[in-house]
Amino acid sequence: MLNNLNFLPENSSAIVMGANGGIGKAILKTIKSKYKFKNVFGLSRKSEIYINYYSEESIKKAAEYFLSESLNIRLIINCAGYLYDKEFLPEKSIKDIDINYMQKSFYMNSIGPALFMKYFFPVLPRDNKFIFANLSAKVGSISDNKLGGWLSYRSSKAALNQLVKCMSIELYRRNKNSICVAIHPGTVDTNLSKPFNKKGLNVRTPDVAANEILSVISSLNTTHNGKFLDYKFKEITF
Repeated sequence: MLNNLNFLPENSSAIVMGANGGIGKAILKTIKSKYKFKNVFGLSRKSEIYINYYSEESIKKAAEYFLSESLNIRLIINCAGYLYDKEFLPEKSIKDIDINYMQKSFYMNSIGPALFMKYFFPVLPRDNKFIFANLSAKVGSISDNKLGGWLSYRSSKAALNQLVKCMSIELYRRNKNSICVAIHPGTVDTNLSKPFNKKGLNVRTPDVAANEILSVISSLNTTHNGKFLDYKFKEITF
């Protein structure tokens, strides 16, 4: 297996958060099949090392496990996210705002990741190269917003982008070799995006998207710390 993440030693470990989702599952599978890591952990509400973004205690306990095991974590990819479910769809306008939908969007897309950053910060290396990649969405870019709508999703992903920026600054103060980024995966054929796959969009399978995302991650260096990039490695303005 050729490890394109060649600056990460083979005795290092990787974590994929949200490994039960369409993209997360594909990324976990691709890392295990194509890259050399001593350990690859898939975390979710269904994993042995249980994490639920609604449960701060579950995040704390998971972080305590990794801290106690000294697993040399060098790569974390946060794939967890929420757009809609049987009860809620994205708002078309301000008048459609629903407090319950907005709360769920922020819990899954920003509050959960914020708690993950809080408790996993002590797990991260102090002087070795490390990557923390978070799957965001281009619609979370404030400067790119030309259509409005999707208020809860846009706002919660914009909040995630700000958290990534803050995390990148704190990580750099602690470890000059750290890289923390947000990545827009594009439109992927998963349950999350299926109802919104319009004709003309570049819809890719989860396996293709996983390879593209990992290619971006493989190309990162410290100059990309705090950046928002898409799956083609193009920078997106916040």
